[in-house]
Amino acid sequence: MSTKPRVSIEYCPKCRWMMRAAWMGQELLTTFENEIGELALIPGDVAEFKVIAGNVVVWDRKETKRFPEMKELKQLVRDAIAPEKSLGHSDHKKKQEECNTCPKD
Repeated sequence: MSTKPRVSIEYCPKCRWMMRAAWMGQELLTTFENEIGELALIPGDVAEFKVIAGNVVVWDRKETKRFPEMKELKQLVRDAIAPEKSLGHSDHKKKQEECNTCPKD
């Protein structure tokens, strides 16, 4: 049995969101191939689109009223299951460090 976390995507089949859920699942498996132990696509309730990584609900469309951008979802899943993992160009933008030699406004 794997000790790696499970990621599940619960989607509304009546809304025809299975393809979106499958695409997002494929993207997550590609990005987190060594971190995810299992990915599940779960037909759910009407208008449901929820992503759970480990034991954390990282996205719930009923709360946000929108779908996640893929970059955004990868960051949220990473923060929940592999916070040390770099996402390269999909990573959070780092704040510019303050320069001690530049004049202040």
